[in-house]
Amino acid sequence: MSGAGSPSATSPVEVDGTGLTITIVAGRWHDEIANGLLAGAHRILDVSGATVREVRVPGSFELPLACTAALDAGADAVVALGVIIRGGTPHFDFVSNAATDGLTRVALDTGKPVGFGVLTLDDEQQGLDRAGLPGSKEDKGAEAASAALEMAVLLRDLRA
Repeated sequence: MSGAGSPSATSPVEVDGTGLTITIVAGRWHDEIANGLLAGAHRILDVSGATVREVRVPGSFELPLACTAALDAGADAVVALGVIIRGGTPHFDFVSNAATDGLTRVALDTGKPVGFGVLTLDDEQQGLDRAGLPGSKEDKGAEAASAALEMAVLLRDLRA
């Protein structure tokens, strides 16, 4: 499983997000998995003291634009959540690359953290295993939220 060696598995970091605004931007494709990711992100952020906003977008391709808008509107960080499952055409590769490259560009262009919670999967079971649902082996929504929160605090401290 890809989560082996994760820093949160051995030493969870508790982060005080008081004073921060973090927007979760989540795609609506593959509802059960997406909702699991969303719940995991909320579990982390809701206890952090940060102000949390949630925005839903049609799919993973739309994540970079919505994340840019949220950051431009004053969010200190965003958590991008999406689910892309491989099909029988190259569409999977185009959407996965566009979402990944776009979200990287958002972080670099805005200078603000983007928690990356976009699952690129071969099948639905892989998503269920990573969505933080009962029986899941990982919680990628929580991991993405934790990374965004930790980086927002780090950048705030570095820029103080």
